[in-house]
Amino acid sequence: MGEIVTVVGGGLAGSECALQLARRGVRVRLVEQRPGHPSPAHHGDGLAELVCSNSLKSTKEDTAAGQLKWELTRLGSVLLGCARDSSVPAGGALAVDREAFSSRVTALVESNENIELVRERVDALPEGPAVIAAGPLCSGELFEAISAAVGGERMSFYDAAAPIVDAESLNRSVIFEQSRYQGEGSTGDYLNCPLDRESYELLVRKLVGAERVLARDFEQRDLFCACQPIEEVARTGLDTLRHGALKPVGLVDPRDGRRPWAVVQLRAENAAHTAYNLVGFQTNLTWPEQRRVLRMIPGLEGAEFLRYGVMHRNSFVDSPHALDGTFSIPGTRVRLAGQITGTEGYVEAIASGLLAALNVYADLRGIAPVLLPATGSLGSLVRYATDPETRDYQPMHVNFGLFPPLSDAPRNKALRHAALVERARTDLDRYLQGRPELLCPDAA
Repeated sequence: MGEIVTVVGGGLAGSECALQLARRGVRVRLVEQRPGHPSPAHHGDGLAELVCSNSLKSTKEDTAAGQLKWELTRLGSVLLGCARDSSVPAGGALAVDREAFSSRVTALVESNENIELVRERVDALPEGPAVIAAGPLCSGELFEAISAAVGGERMSFYDAAAPIVDAESLNRSVIFEQSRYQGEGSTGDYLNCPLDRESYELLVRKLVGAERVLARDFEQRDLFCACQPIEEVARTGLDTLRHGALKPVGLVDPRDGRRPWAVVQLRAENAAHTAYNLVGFQTNLTWPEQRRVLRMIPGLEGAEFLRYGVMHRNSFVDSPHALDGTFSIPGTRVRLAGQITGTEGYVEAIASGLLAALNVYADLRGIAPVLLPATGSLGSLVRYATDPETRDYQPMHVNFGLFPPLSDAPRNKALRHAALVERARTDLDRYLQGRPELLCPDAA
């Protein structure tokens, strides 16, 4: 395996891919365009920077996201280990200190003797074996080169990020610390800004009427559902937000012992708890409007914004009709990984980078491609994203709806999910028993 593998993009997928190949003795040239060519969404030059939320979603075993983390642990994911080592309290979710996480990944890459980190922009498909993990914001020239290679139609969607506020600027006489269902007097992993009916309805009206950066109403197909701007959600109905991101269920305001009408939750951005993310407040509002409207939220009257919410255009290829079952461009030695394939989500990006590494490794060794069981989180997502029968392809997170149905599924939802998880783990273990060459010794 004397060939050098080029990995384009130092995000989650590219970093995981490079580290997985390197630990198997493969030499890697990891190319990242920052800081010389910054993107609209990134803020630094570290590898594996999280540009939207700092949450990697649920760790609960009865969820598809939790099952994906189990699968990545089984496969020996490097970045998932970095995330756990950089975690901050977030209830049943895995959230990380962004800077600590990025620093850990960057240090691992820079210290690995099998990885050459190159800071430059790539505008054409590399020669030899390569993985393009340039993300949905790759250079226009590179995306055009990919489009020409796959012969598919270029598609895109809009994505948004939430604001981050300074912890010292929060009004703690109003805001209370509590996780859902912990009850009055308890503390938790979230800060909560309680709204009564009047303040909630005022906030909704102001969100809907505020000035936007992209001053037009978005159609549902333009927006990835998990990252819709808060004002677009508010536009769908007065009560939509308090049944969604602002739902007060399971929370008790210690000032009066009652459940608020609605609640804005804040999640810690770092281990020191000096910065907080407004959960669910991805936005397309102008920065002055964010400052004006969001300071109407009780407890945020004097909030200082460390980062305003931003919105940007993400692009991806029509994977079901352009790539094979391993995300490879037919007729080339190039495969794609990460959000550019339309697989959406932080952990999903890590998983696709790991899977790309396994398949490149299989190619180099001349062994069978890695096609994971479709009964698991990653296998079912890949099947959806590469199935030619998939129509109107849109970005997708892992979810139980992608899992093949059980032959005798329990009617009880919890029991059904438990059965899906049990089947997924059994099938993956059986698959890996037949493919021991895929696992590194520390992942077996």
